Amino acid sequence: MAASKGGDLIVSFGEMLIDFVPTESGVSLAEAPGFLKAPGGAPANVAIAVTRLGGKAAFVGKLGDDEFGHMLAGILKQNGVSVEGIKFDQGARTALAFVTLRADGEREFMFYRNPSADMLLTPDELNLDLIRSAKVFHYGSISLIVEPCRSAHLKAMEVAKEAGCLLSYDPNLRLPLWPSAKDARDKIMSIWDKADVIKVSDNELEFLTGKEVSDEAALSLWHPNLKLLLVTLGEDGCKYYSKSFQGKIAGFHVKTIDTTGAGDSFIGALLCKMVQDQSIITDEAKLKEVLKFACACGAITTTKKGAIPALPTESEAQTLLKSN
Repeated sequence: MAASKGGDLIVSFGEMLIDFVPTESGVSLAEAPGFLKAPGGAPANVAIAVTRLGGKAAFVGKLGDDEFGHMLAGILKQNGVSVEGIKFDQGARTALAFVTLRADGEREFMFYRNPSADMLLTPDELNLDLIRSAKVFHYGSISLIVEPCRSAHLKAMEVAKEAGCLLSYDPNLRLPLWPSAKDARDKIMSIWDKADVIKVSDNELEFLTGKEVSDEAALSLWHPNLKLLLVTLGEDGCKYYSKSFQGKIAGFHVKTIDTTGAGDSFIGALLCKMVQDQSIITDEAKLKEVLKFACACGAITTTKKGAIPALPTESEAQTLLKSN
C-alpha cells in the first residue's frame, strides 16, 4: 500500500516490538506459567489506531530481519499501515519486552534490547520522501535513548518540520530503558520546544515537573511554539491547554482489563480527526468534541487484553459515546 501524496497522512516514527504477556493475569513475570506474543511499541500502536479509525498512516522504524520482525511488518500491512518507511537489520534482533499486569492492573516491564534493531536506524536509512508527504509526524522518546537512532530521530523531525508537518510528541516514558531518571528527563525535554502537540500522562507530568498534577504543573511545560498540550488522567479523562483556552474532559467508566495502548489509542484518535480539520486546535467546541471521542477510544482499548487487538473502530467509539 503506497502512501498517497497530498493526502491526510500521519507518519509515526520509532519502535515496534513484541510484548510477551503472561497467560495468567495478576502474577509477577517469574510466576507466569506461560506467555502470549502481543505486537506493540507505542508509535506502531498509534499508526494502527489511526487506520482502525479510517485514517491514513505510515510507520518509520527498523525491525530485525527475523521471524518476529517480518511478523510485525505483516501486522502493520494487515492493518492498512504503509510499510515503505521500514528497514530490516540483518545483524540485530527485533526488540522484545516481557510485560506483566499486576493484580492492581498496573504494568511491570522487562526489556530485551542489546541492542535491538530499532536502536540501529541511521539517518541515511530514513525514507525522507515519505516523511515529507505527511501532514502529521508523530514520535515518542524511546528513540532518543541511544545512537544512531537518536540522530535518525532528530533528522526525521527536522525534515518533517521543514516540510510543514504538524509535530506530535508523546514521550511515553519507560524508565527501565534509560540509563538514569535524569538522563530520561534531560533527553525527553531536549526536543520539547519543537513539538506543536504534546500529550503526557499524569505520571509523566509528575516525573517531568517534579510537581503534583495541576494546571500550574502542566503550564510550566508550555513553550511558545506549542499549539496544544494534553494531560491524560486515566479513567478521569484528560485536561487540555491551548494558547487561548484550557479545560477538562470527563473520562468513561468501563471495565478495565489491560491499560496497554490506551494512550496510543487516545492520541491516534485525536490526530486522525485533526488531520482532517486543523481548526480543531483553535476552536474549543470542536476540540472538546474530538477529545471526548479520543477518551472514548482510550477507554475501549482498556477493555481487552493487548494494545492492537483492542484498538477501536469509529463505530465502536460512537457506540460508547451514545451510551454515555
